[in-house]
Amino acid sequence: MKEALSTREVRVGASVVIGSGHPIVVQTMCNTRTSDVRATVAQCRRLAAAGAQLIRITVPSMADVAHLQEIHTQLRSEGIETPLVADIHFSSEIAMAVVPVVEKIRINPGNFHPDHEKARALFGEFLELCKKYDRAIRIGLNHGSLGKYIVERYGNTPEAMALAAMEWVDMCIDAHFYNVMVSLKASNTVVMVNAYRELARRMQERGVVFPLHVGVTEAGNGDSGRIKSCVAISTLLSEGIGNTIRVSLTEDPANELPVARYLADRYGMAGQAGHDEGCHARPDRASLSPREASILKVACDWGAPLLNHEVDDIPIEDEYLKDEIMQACRRKFYKPEYIACPGCGRTLYNLEETFNRVKEATSGFKDVVIAVMGCIVNGPGEMADADYGYVGEGFGKVTLYRKKDPVLRHIPEDEAVDKLVELIWQDRQD
Repeated sequence: MKEALSTREVRVGASVVIGSGHPIVVQTMCNTRTSDVRATVAQCRRLAAAGAQLIRITVPSMADVAHLQEIHTQLRSEGIETPLVADIHFSSEIAMAVVPVVEKIRINPGNFHPDHEKARALFGEFLELCKKYDRAIRIGLNHGSLGKYIVERYGNTPEAMALAAMEWVDMCIDAHFYNVMVSLKASNTVVMVNAYRELARRMQERGVVFPLHVGVTEAGNGDSGRIKSCVAISTLLSEGIGNTIRVSLTEDPANELPVARYLADRYGMAGQAGHDEGCHARPDRASLSPREASILKVACDWGAPLLNHEVDDIPIEDEYLKDEIMQACRRKFYKPEYIACPGCGRTLYNLEETFNRVKEATSGFKDVVIAVMGCIVNGPGEMADADYGYVGEGFGKVTLYRKKDPVLRHIPEDEAVDKLVELIWQDRQD
C-alpha cells in the first residue's frame, strides 16, 4: 500500500471525524420517500444498526425540508446520533434551508444557477451559512453532470472533472471554510479512478487537501455491482486516496454496508500506510457470506493491476468471476455493461425490479452500455457512457434515450422494457 494522501480533518456532527489518521468512514443513502417520515426513520434506524456511520437523504423540494427536520428530531429522540447528510440537486434555496437541520450537505455548486457567475455568488452565500452553523459539506461532481462551460473547454473527461471541482475547492479556501469533502464519481471505473488521482494531485499542488468521498456511481446490483465498486475503490484506497466510501447498489441500501465495511477494514486507517490498525477500529456489524467475501477479495486483489495495465489476464479458474472482473476494469466485455442508480426518495418506480427485468431482456446483447435511472434529475447527465437509457418520468411513464437524445417519451412502464429491446434491435438492423 502506498503512503496515504495527507488530508485535513472534517467533523460531521459530534461523532464523526473524516480525514488523515482516522478510520475510513462507511456511508449509505436512504431510498425511501423523504415525505414518508415513518418509512425513512425506520430505514435510518435499520441502517444505523447495520453500521452506517453517515446516512444521506434526498431533499427534492422545499416541502421536504420540514420532513427532514422531523426525521432528524425523531432519530435523535431515540438516541440515534448517526449524522444525516442532505442530498441537494440544483436548488441553492433548498441547500440553504437544510443547513440548520442536518450535520452535512451534499451539493454540486455548478448546478445552483444556469449562469455560472450567479452560481458562484450563491455558493459563497451557502458557505457563509455553513460557517454560522458549523456544518460540513461535500462538493459532489459526477461524470456527465459537469457544467456546460467546463465541458465546452475541456470535454467530459477526468481532467475536466478535477478542474471543475477545483474551482469550488478554491472558493472554499478563499472563504476560509475548511469543513469540506469532495467526490468525483463515475460509473466507468477507469474515468472514476483517473478523476480522483487528478483531483488529489491538484489539491496537493494547491497546498490544501480535503478528504475524499470515494465511490463508483450507478454501479448496478448483484455480483457485477459489488465487483465494479471493489475494483475501483480498492485501487484508490491502495494508493492512500479515500477517507469515506459508499458502495452504490441498486438494492436495499443495507446491502451496501458489508461491502463498504470489507473495503474499509481491508485498507485500514485513512492516512496510515498499514491496514492492521483499521481492521479493528470499529465493530463489524455487517456480515458477508463466504462466497461474497471471496468475490470481493479477488476483485480487490486484481482490480489495481488490471486498471493500471500491469497485467492483461488474471490466473483464476472461475471463468465467470474472471469475466466479471475483466469487464469491471474495462478490459473485456462479455455481456452488456449496465449503469443503474441505487435509487433514492426521488425515484418514482420500483427501480430494483425494473433493472432486473432490463438485464434479463437485454442479456443477449454485447458491446452495448444500457442505463436504468430512477428519475430525470440525474438520469440524462449521469448516464454519460450509455448507448441507451431507461429513465423514469414518474406517474407510470418512462423516457427511452439513445445516447443523450430522448427518442421515445411517455411510454407506459409495462411496455418500456419491450420498447427498449425493440430500439436496440432496430438500431442493429440499420
